[in-house]
Amino acid sequence: MGTLIVSVIFILTICALACRANVRFHSEARLPMQWGLTGQVNWSAPRGVALAFMPILAAALLGFFTYMSINIAPRAGQEGLVLPVLIIMGATLVVAQLLHFWLIERTLRRNAD
Repeated sequence: MGTLIVSVIFILTICALACRANVRFHSEARLPMQWGLTGQVNWSAPRGVALAFMPILAAALLGFFTYMSINIAPRAGQEGLVLPVLIIMGATLVVAQLLHFWLIERTLRRNAD
């Protein structure tokens, strides 16, 4: 039950960040999704798709993890690792989303100059 609550908290956090970014980037029709080593944008996606990507990915990954943790018993000695691994996964997804927003902001600012 604890894994379900933690997963929902992370998914809602990621959705809230995406909604906030939608307001912040409302003037952009497309947002960068991938950058090359030189910093140039390799491809972009429509704003809705770009901002919905991480919440969908988080729901799929954390949902699968939660489903497996509820329905399959961990190996002996690993019972105490389920929640910490889930927290690390959720925090990594949040940080990746924030990094993506920072890169978008930096690219848009650079293109505006």
